[in-house]
Amino acid sequence: MGVKANIIIDQGTDYSSTLTVTNDDGTATNLTGYTAAGQIRKHYSSSTATATFTVSFSSDRSDGKVVIELPKATTGSIDAGRYVYDVELTSSGDKTTRLVEGIVTITPQVTK
Repeated sequence: MGVKANIIIDQGTDYSSTLTVTNDDGTATNLTGYTAAGQIRKHYSSSTATATFTVSFSSDRSDGKVVIELPKATTGSIDAGRYVYDVELTSSGDKTTRLVEGIVTITPQVTK
């Protein structure tokens, strides 16, 4: 099970967050050969994603850093409210683990 982390995203703004993956001993996980994916959905049982994160790794994959992002065009098209999300990692051996999950609150935009 991934770490629980609720996030707030301001509608109509660029969103970015850096996640650090660590081993049991606290050292950074080498993410060479890993892929990652993350989505936001209205409910856990929703059949379609509300938004899909762009996921990237730092150039030195041995530092365990994963960056998730949404551009302002995407956040601007999401209705204000509560959603759920997760980000999953898949190893080169095809083992998938959940890195983080939680509730996303999209706050309404005033300035347009």
